[in-house]
This record gives sequence, C-alpha cells and structure tokens, in this order.
Amino acid sequence: QLQASGGGLVQAGGSLRLSCAASGIIFSNYVMAWFRQAPGKEREFVAAINTVNRQAAYADSGKGRFTISRDNAKNTVYLQMNSLKPEDTAAYYCAARFGRVALSGMSVKHIYNYWGQGTQVTVSS
Repeated sequence: QLQASGGGLVQAGGSLRLSCAASGIIFSNYVMAWFRQAPGKEREFVAAINTVNRQAAYADSGKGRFTISRDNAKNTVYLQMNSLKPEDTAAYYCAARFGRVALSGMSVKHIYNYWGQGTQVTVSS
C-alpha cells in the first residue's frame, strides 16, 4: 500500500514536499516514482529513484526544480518541489516497481505495479 500526502494550495514560486509512505512491501527493493495528472490530461511522469544506487530520473518539466529522495528506514519517498508554477497543478501519484530499472525506463508508466491515491497540488498565479 502506498499513501501519498503533502499536497495543498501554494502560490506560484512557492514550495511543497510530497511524501509517500509504503507498507506491505520490502521498500528498499522497489523503484519509486511520482507521476501527475491534470484534469483532462494523461498521467505523466515526474520523477523516479532507483533502489540501491538511488539513481534518479526527472521529466524535463521538473529538472532543476524538483528533487526526489527516499528514506529506506522510513519506507518513504519524497518529492521536494520548488519554484512551483501554475502548470504544476495536478493530482500527484506515487508508484512502485520491484527491482532495479534502467534509467531510461523509469519514466514508463506501465512498469509500475503499485499505485497510491493522489494528493492534490494546486498552484495559484
């Protein structure tokens, strides 16, 4: 089970930190990712972090502004979002996939086995 939290309403230029707590899995064995979905749009990749080496991948939209991290002791993955823009408004979902994944593959939605519920991020202009 994946439980996402930390969403909210923030002004443009502000920051939020999303958290996703995992249970029922051996967290350290799972690639963790964040996706987002705005109304009327496809769910899109935001960021992912690999298992042991913690290699991270980012969508171009978040590079330089978003940072993904994980705390295996707490079974939690985080997404620090800075310099938020109105176009970042979406429901943010965490996802998990067992085993290491090549960097180039971490953005592929269908490789993820588990999904959390979304947490809403709204950025006002």
